Amino acid sequence: MPRVEITVPEHLEMQIAQMVEQGEFLNREEAVEELLSTGIKAFKTSGPREDEDDSGGFEDEGMMGHEDEYVF
Repeated sequence: MPRVEITVPEHLEMQIAQMVEQGEFLNREEAVEELLSTGIKAFKTSGPREDEDDSGGFEDEGMMGHEDEYVF
């Protein structure tokens, strides 16, 4: 399986750690994989809104509306 390195804001890391601690996921890797997969499926289902351009608005504001840097 390909490996990807990402940088996420601290508040997202804390939420992921909390889900792992609560037993939602076995570990961080499983959590990130499942959450990304779910997010991609949701995006494909809803697709981009008509008022958005092809970029999805991620470049200017960061994902989830935050101005944090994301590295893939």
